[in-house]
Amino acid sequence: MGRGKLRIYLGAAPGVGKTYAMLSEAHRRVERGTDCVVAFVEHHGRARTEVMLHGLEQVPRAEPAYRGTVFTEMDVDAVLRRAPAVALVDELAHTNIPGSRNTKRWQDIEELLAAGIDVVSTVNIQHLESLGDVVESITGVRQQETVPDEVVRRADQIELVDMSPQALRRRMAHGNIYQPDKVDAALSNYFRPGNLTALRELALLWVADRVDEYLQEYRSEHHVSAIWGSRERIVVGLTGGPEGRTLIRRAARLAEKGAGGEVLAVYISRSDGLTSASPKELAQQRTLIEDLGGTFHHVVGDDIPAALLDFARGVNATQIVLGSSRRKTWQYVFGPGVGATVARESGPDLDVHIVTHGEVAKGRGLPVARGARLGRARIVSGWVVGVVGPVGLALLLNAIHLGLANDMLLFLSLTVASALLGGLLPALVSAALGSFLLNYYYTPPLHRLTIADPKNIVAIAIFVGVAVSVASVVDLAARRTQQAARLRAESEILSFLAGSVLRGETSLEALLERVRETFGMESVALLERKSDVDPWTCAGRVGVGVPLERPEDGDVDMPVGDHMALALTGRVLPASDRRVLAAFAAQAAVVLDRRRLREEADRARALAEGNRIRTALLAAVSHDLRTPLAGIKAAVSSLRSDDVAWSEEDQAELLEGIEAGADRLDHLVGNLLDMSRLQTGTVTPIVREIDLDEVVPMALVGVPEGSAELDIPETLPMVAVDPGLLERAVANLVENAVKYSPPDRPVLVSASAIADRVEVRVVDRGPGVPDEAKDRIFEPFQRYGDAPRGAGVGLGLAVARGFTEAMNGTLNAEDTPGGGLTMVLTLRAATGVVEDVHDGHDVYGVQPERQVS
Repeated sequence: MGRGKLRIYLGAAPGVGKTYAMLSEAHRRVERGTDCVVAFVEHHGRARTEVMLHGLEQVPRAEPAYRGTVFTEMDVDAVLRRAPAVALVDELAHTNIPGSRNTKRWQDIEELLAAGIDVVSTVNIQHLESLGDVVESITGVRQQETVPDEVVRRADQIELVDMSPQALRRRMAHGNIYQPDKVDAALSNYFRPGNLTALRELALLWVADRVDEYLQEYRSEHHVSAIWGSRERIVVGLTGGPEGRTLIRRAARLAEKGAGGEVLAVYISRSDGLTSASPKELAQQRTLIEDLGGTFHHVVGDDIPAALLDFARGVNATQIVLGSSRRKTWQYVFGPGVGATVARESGPDLDVHIVTHGEVAKGRGLPVARGARLGRARIVSGWVVGVVGPVGLALLLNAIHLGLANDMLLFLSLTVASALLGGLLPALVSAALGSFLLNYYYTPPLHRLTIADPKNIVAIAIFVGVAVSVASVVDLAARRTQQAARLRAESEILSFLAGSVLRGETSLEALLERVRETFGMESVALLERKSDVDPWTCAGRVGVGVPLERPEDGDVDMPVGDHMALALTGRVLPASDRRVLAAFAAQAAVVLDRRRLREEADRARALAEGNRIRTALLAAVSHDLRTPLAGIKAAVSSLRSDDVAWSEEDQAELLEGIEAGADRLDHLVGNLLDMSRLQTGTVTPIVREIDLDEVVPMALVGVPEGSAELDIPETLPMVAVDPGLLERAVANLVENAVKYSPPDRPVLVSASAIADRVEVRVVDRGPGVPDEAKDRIFEPFQRYGDAPRGAGVGLGLAVARGFTEAMNGTLNAEDTPGGGLTMVLTLRAATGVVEDVHDGHDVYGVQPERQVS
């Protein structure tokens, strides 16, 4: 059974109608006879959405219990048993209840797709992982529930559900999204017109990029070479000179004039055409283009104008920006230059901008034979000079005879010119033709092929020898120049590759993309197998086209060891390119090995940390947990004893000891469980706006009366926290402070506002902690100094920091002036915009109806 197809309805904000559109699609499919079921759809009390569920089969939900509360989640097993053709699964970025089969709902959907079930789902743009920082800067809300961009990009279909900000706010005001009591808060916070407009732009641009990927795949599969100007894409041709920064800024301004414009800077590493590059200048230009939101590309091309045009057409560019030539006026006799050639050959589908700059006409040197191969025009010119030139010269000399020696020098100059232009073969033909004409027309007896004077025989022989020698030397020099140019291009590519490694660009996909760009291929894949009899598997792939099953299926394959190979499709590479390709292939193998070693190291670290915690836990259980158990058992044994008649006061004291021991056990076990949740990453805070004076006093219930004082001003702003987690964190801090503070010096718990943050300080007057130990005390199972055994397992501060960081806060230790230790817990002040990060239901500026801590 093949893999199912994923269709996603993408919206810019809650309430645009994603779920409604999904349910409408389901009704259309059911009417066509498709087996379609509702695996999980949440209508959030919206009447129109709830009506759309009527007439659709709904798979019963699972009802997991968590901390005494029952929740509903999608029952993956029930959907798999039902095996429909299409399943509707709402809220792609939803986080499942701790203890569920998968952590995230998109992982549940992957299971359905793998079983061959088509899935229709929904997601908002703010839940894409890569846009988290951008969304937080716009709305002030850090999205806790995210989905990797790649999960959404892999969808077979993505449909944007769009609505103008004004229409969405009207829908909100009419009560079609939230309950009436929540509308005002939402409209004045998250659903402000500016926020909605920015989110809408994000969604439109993201979908436009995805559409562009579909377009590139279609153009590649159907071999479409013509440019389709669907969006402004500007290619900047760089030479490595200082004018590159001017060109990049000019291209960025051009891109800003059109919505969604994109700038691609390209440097083609070859010595003819564009001038030689400065590595330092190229590095600065790469940084500049990336800072402006563009991309930098480094490719190899034998013919600079052709390579530049091929690259532009390959990325479906609409404009090319080039700088005015740096050559001096007299150097134009050797050709029109790259800019003029590109403008002439660009055709009607590409606009070429020639930008002036301060380096115009400041070029140095004569551009001689720098190509990796001679162009057709130069070869033709060489044959014309070598064949037509001697004939024309003979006709001229018949009119004005200058003497045999001068005639030989003129014919020799034509031979040298033909060697410079066309290489060795035209020069040899020119030497042979020149010697024939000299013999026939200018050596007595004239107009005959015999030579009367032996001196003339020697002269013509010397002419032929000199002509052949000069042609050979010139051709050898051209070949050496060709090799030097090729080696320089290779060194530039290898230097760039080494620089990428030094910059830490260790992504295998990024390296394969660099190979694809460098050699102008359609796709690049790294294939491997365990042994000669095992099938090939793909370790990484970029580009378009059908995935390769074997290296031999590609146009180029480069072995890497015995059981790994780099396979490329698009064109056959010359043998001279395989040396650089071999370096890329070796680096790809190294990157793959490094990635696997890093994964193994991460697993080893996790195992080592688990073993350390397990050892510490066994030590804690062996003593700290047994101590209160021993006290409880002794008290119970005493109460059950028939030998002693206990008074009511004695019985009350024994029962009080049992209760105290049970409380200590409950506290210790609670901290152990909390630490376990933190270690496994299953702490999911539900953030809401709340006043500190509603939470902090509850954290002092477990300490002796009079051992702590509160100073919480009523004027403090509200904080965005999970109340349950905050209470546990403060309680652990206070209990730790009371443990070390002298009995006559109560612990002070105070709070203050600083900018957009609120600080809670727990101040004790105990012995304090040295600076070098301030971070160590927050590690699990760590107790500083001479803390008595049985006073805890050393988890209180670790749990407090873990809970604080889960709420996007910080917890640090400072010295108390005059002696002691101060715990500083910093929290984010509420902005009136909060999201319920657990159940996938976006709540902006309103209180959630349930809480999980």
